Amino acid sequence: MAATSSIDQAPAPSTGGRELIRPPERPMIRAITKMAGPDIDGYGFIFPAAFIMVALIVYPFCLAVYFSLSDAFIGHPSEFIGFENFIYILTEDDIFWITIKNTLLFAFYSVLFKIVFGMLAALLLLKALRLKKFWRGSLLIPFVAPTALTTLGWWLIFDPTYSHINWILENVWPFDALGIGPYQWLGDPDIALYACIFVNIWRGLPFFIITILAGLVSIPEHLYEAAEIDGATAWDKFWKITLPLLRPILAIVILFSTIFTLADFNIVFVLTRGGPINSTHLFATYSYVTGIANHEIGLGAAISLFLFPMLVAIVIFLLRLVRRDSSYEL
Repeated sequence: MAATSSIDQAPAPSTGGRELIRPPERPMIRAITKMAGPDIDGYGFIFPAAFIMVALIVYPFCLAVYFSLSDAFIGHPSEFIGFENFIYILTEDDIFWITIKNTLLFAFYSVLFKIVFGMLAALLLLKALRLKKFWRGSLLIPFVAPTALTTLGWWLIFDPTYSHINWILENVWPFDALGIGPYQWLGDPDIALYACIFVNIWRGLPFFIITILAGLVSIPEHLYEAAEIDGATAWDKFWKITLPLLRPILAIVILFSTIFTLADFNIVFVLTRGGPINSTHLFATYSYVTGIANHEIGLGAAISLFLFPMLVAIVIFLLRLVRRDSSYEL
């Protein structure tokens, strides 16, 4: 008991005649730390990326929403007018409905043919025995070359006077015997959009080929060997092994390609600028002509925002497809 009492009554450590100063409590900092969790330092690492995303994506999008609800005109102060721009586009603007049809056709045919030809080309490259590296490298040229530069090349190919295609149709058998062509590839409203679709397919096809080829290489070979033992044909192996295992990859490729195709601007603007007679306008080109060329910023922003709900619906559908098909056992 004596020892215990002596310990209890031990004097406090000497402070040299000065009192201990405790740091002031900061409840706000404590609350922020508690809410952020133990990994608060991680927010410092993601701050640069978050700042860039807010500055280059979130802020322009919010600004576009504000412009679409105003009568913004270049050189004049803007006023809030609500949904008048959207009502005008839906009820009085005939070109807008042509733009919707063109955009849907442009995206549908472009993505469809890129899937089909991308799959065929990837299967051929997988079975190629010679010059594999050469063919895989050369396929990337349309994808890595500047879009404006390559599109200018196609503009010369489609030129009615100097067109290589028209010269072949006029002077090479059997086209000359059949009387096929020449055509006004970019001047005929009936075929100008399909010429733009062809250029988009040519440019985007390497992305599909390389990505699908990577998926094909990752499929285990023993699955095909087991299928051969069971007597499966080449079509059975493709339909029951290759395609199911490629679905997650195809969904991601289709997702990105659909987004890029719906928002395409360079190809159509360089080739036709939306003509002839507004027959090739997409959302991007029509909103540019309305908002920038005609100085109607509010109306152009409203046109461009109509693309947003379409993209959201497509993204939700494809992401659900990816989550459903991404879990499988080998």
